[in-house]
Amino acid sequence: MKRTSVLIIGAGAVGCAIARELSKYDLEVTFLDKNTDVGGDASKSNSSIIHTGYDASPGTLESRLVVAANPMYDRLCKSLDVPFQRIGAILPAFNEEQFEQLPFIKEKAFQNGVYDVEYRSGEDLLNMEPMLNPRVMGGLFIPRESIIDPFVYVVALAENAVQNGAKLILEAKVLDLIREGDAIVGVKTTKGEFLANWIINASGLYCEEIARMAGKADYKVNPRRGQFYILDRDTPCKVKRIVLPIPTKRTKGKLISPMIHGNLLLGPTAEDLSDKTNHDTSTEGLASVAADVRRLVPDIRIGDTITQFSGLRPNRVPAGFNIDVYDDLAGYLNISGVRSTGLTASIAIGKYVAHTLGQVGLEMRLRDDFNPVRKGIQRMVDLSPGQRARKITEDPSYGRIICRCESVTEGEIIEAIRSPIPARSIDAIKRRLRAGMGRCQGGFCGPKVIQILARELGLTDDAVIKSDPGSNPVVRATRKEVSQ
Repeated sequence: MKRTSVLIIGAGAVGCAIARELSKYDLEVTFLDKNTDVGGDASKSNSSIIHTGYDASPGTLESRLVVAANPMYDRLCKSLDVPFQRIGAILPAFNEEQFEQLPFIKEKAFQNGVYDVEYRSGEDLLNMEPMLNPRVMGGLFIPRESIIDPFVYVVALAENAVQNGAKLILEAKVLDLIREGDAIVGVKTTKGEFLANWIINASGLYCEEIARMAGKADYKVNPRRGQFYILDRDTPCKVKRIVLPIPTKRTKGKLISPMIHGNLLLGPTAEDLSDKTNHDTSTEGLASVAADVRRLVPDIRIGDTITQFSGLRPNRVPAGFNIDVYDDLAGYLNISGVRSTGLTASIAIGKYVAHTLGQVGLEMRLRDDFNPVRKGIQRMVDLSPGQRARKITEDPSYGRIICRCESVTEGEIIEAIRSPIPARSIDAIKRRLRAGMGRCQGGFCGPKVIQILARELGLTDDAVIKSDPGSNPVVRATRKEVSQ
């Protein structure tokens, strides 16, 4: 039975941010996940936006965490080598009813401490975004709304935590919690049992199941599906900023946003489901995205779609961010209700959890050797011709392009497989390097990625998985190689 100071259940954005924050202290930190890679469930299928919190409910924990988190990203992303851009957002109104809501939205932003939200006239907004619906009457400009690469962000948090001594255990599904009297003292998983001074439930979509094991499931979590389109980089109808609809009580609505690598994102829907594994897209859902975003930008070209996807947000009933410790249950911290703004809030949640643990008695002694810097894989496409030539001379594998759409080389794929948190599946390679995310969606590079994974991991081609066990693209050999 293994022992650790703190054990974190869940390796999505929140779990990885907590692991990194706690690795600053003289603690043994372990974080685990049921999946084969970091990224959780919601953290790898979202709108990739770092919010300001302008529209959060004032006075809530969500508002405090999101507003606090936003300014942290400039330094954090520089330290962790994560792509991040402050492109700003506009919130246009196209009719009197929407226009009349603008003062209330601006007042809410002010109550949340987001003081840089500004009114803009319809003419101003059209100058900012010429493709906008010309019926625009005016709107708001939110300059610090930003975009990020969410895949690289989560990997970077996890890698930096591991580089600072935290232990990551994947494919470790939690079976039960270990209880002694009025305390949770450990976890039973498919990878064995772990004892810990503190157990942190950061399992997102599945936090209710873990809370039930602790006897603290005083809420329900249902999956809320959001469906998205991703358009090709070359689509002629583009926007430079995030274009937001007037939000409702139920949802932030369907937006249009540039992505960090040049594509355009449309969506999401907000559909309450019961199945936490249902990542299907639907004709009706995608049609509603197309109809709604065309109200914002009429000439948007849905035909330039290169893929669609859906993500599941952990919708909590009753709603709201909750980070709880209990007078009648020692050693257990429960996180629930972290939904659409969870990616943004993750870094602040890490700090909030560390502070809470210190308040309830965990000794929090800062290390003097914590290293906040993590270097990512240097992309060949970002180098100068001279830099590329030198790298290829040192290692010819960097001169062999595997993914044509995203210009990903064999050398980069090998780096990802040998990284501090090894990429061991096709999707893990995709999330770290974008191989398979381009126009052909892996039609050209997919077989080559499988061959590289098989070679580097010592597997046969039919043992390579797309994402989780059982997702093998190659079922069997259809021909034998002829020996020369």
